[in-house]
Amino acid sequence: MVVVASLRLPSLTSLFSASSRSSHRAPAALFRRRHSCRRQPFLAAAKFSAQSAASSPPETTEELAVNQKKSSKTNQDRVITPRSQDFNAWYLDVIANAELADYGPVRGTMVIRPYGYAIWEAIQDYLNVKFKETGHSNMYFPQFIPYSFIEKEASHVEGFSPELAVVTIGGGKELEEKLVVRPTSETIVNHMFTQWIHSYRDLPLLINQWANVTRWEMRTKPFVRTLEFLWQEGHTAHATPEEAEEEAMKMIDVYTKFAYEEAAIPVVVGRKSREETFAGAVRTYTIEAMMGDRKALQAGTSHNLGQNFSRAFDTQFMDENGQRQHIWQTSWAVSTRFVGGIIMTHGDDAGLMLPPKLAPVQVVIVPIWKKDDEKVGVLNAASSVKEVLHSAGVKVKLDDSDTRTPGWKFNFWEMKGVPIRIEIGPRDVASGSVVISRRDVPGKQGKVFGISMEPSTLVGYVKDKLDEIQASLLAKATSFRDSNIVDVSSYDELKEAISQGKWARGPWSASDEDEARVKEETGATIRCFPFEQPAGTKTCLMTGQPAEEIAIFAKSY
Repeated sequence: MVVVASLRLPSLTSLFSASSRSSHRAPAALFRRRHSCRRQPFLAAAKFSAQSAASSPPETTEELAVNQKKSSKTNQDRVITPRSQDFNAWYLDVIANAELADYGPVRGTMVIRPYGYAIWEAIQDYLNVKFKETGHSNMYFPQFIPYSFIEKEASHVEGFSPELAVVTIGGGKELEEKLVVRPTSETIVNHMFTQWIHSYRDLPLLINQWANVTRWEMRTKPFVRTLEFLWQEGHTAHATPEEAEEEAMKMIDVYTKFAYEEAAIPVVVGRKSREETFAGAVRTYTIEAMMGDRKALQAGTSHNLGQNFSRAFDTQFMDENGQRQHIWQTSWAVSTRFVGGIIMTHGDDAGLMLPPKLAPVQVVIVPIWKKDDEKVGVLNAASSVKEVLHSAGVKVKLDDSDTRTPGWKFNFWEMKGVPIRIEIGPRDVASGSVVISRRDVPGKQGKVFGISMEPSTLVGYVKDKLDEIQASLLAKATSFRDSNIVDVSSYDELKEAISQGKWARGPWSASDEDEARVKEETGATIRCFPFEQPAGTKTCLMTGQPAEEIAIFAKSY
């Protein structure tokens, strides 16, 4: 039994002691475009609740000067931890500085900030369309589930019992029956399906809900593993096992396409081992993504539940022959964990690097002027460019604040992962052109001068570049993944690959006990049996016996 307690999660300072670092104050030359890509450091994640760097300007010039002086000193002291130095500290620094999330007051919870939630909304927007295209309807189930429901399916209660948050008091009185705060909804869904499904005419029943879930995790990591998280969970009921299997495969395909086409993450799709199968499922299908530290992230799952839950809840229907049958079911889900996956797949030492299709801001415009008489012309041109791109459906932001230098803005929006930056100065206004920089190509190589402001030319160029960036991120992640998967034919080779931090791929037909041994001795688990299997005879890397499939082993989140 887990007792729900309000304990404050330690600040990041207590988890990671940031070393003192220094940097020179940005020179005045940052106002000039040729030198403006020099990096100005941002606040490290001493704690998520650090004040936003883009705070409101003070009321007086004197206050402004004092504030800038303090900000400059603080920026000299701390920077984002390099990825190669400490991947976890880098990850937390990026979340804090990019203003994606903050810690909640209860240990293990997080507050998703607007920029982070906008990424989740982009995920929702895509998946909602796909769910409805495949015949599913959105609805909502209660967050509180009677404890007796959880106990009805034996493997389900065994699998989730350590993670349950249980309510025992309501309205100041002890409850007659304990209530579980939703860890997942298979049990309450079946309770309702029993009331709604009576005949084969009621099938298939295809629903989805967007909801929050509570699982009492002992080791938490923002977005990846938290006490409470957001997700969608689909639940379907069918008349035959073939229909249920087709549905489970269809939905893992939806997730796979989303990962590749929207998130630019090259997942490996396959079937989970018996040990890794969802509690209460017959089969679990998964998409596994390789993060920047080469650990695996289970990014989405689809479960064929068979009749396990329908038998536990006696969810039956009358078939066409007048016979009572138990329904066949599926469930499938992705969560805010995907946001963490995007950060860890594409990010670099400068911060986030967002795929254009999911970026809350696809283009940021930074106007540049030195003299007061240049300001109006530059801002008018920048506003015109913003309107042109906005009208063309591009998610664009004009950063016209005058409390920060152009160099500071460059690095701030780089850190936020904005795919394209447009710079407009007096010379650009005179020539009717702009300068465009790509987030995924650092330095001068990613900067192009003299792109015409003429609407059709500018819109076409920007959209082409957004497509190029999307494809480039996928290609880079695919190359990284493939170069870090090692084919092995023995247990010694598997252990060597895992010790090097890589994924091991090899034939497997060994027992559940052997799988547990691998986990105990290497820390790696079977991530999946990939759908794409090599032809020919295979020999199990552990037992030397014939094997029908290869499996992928890796350490994971």
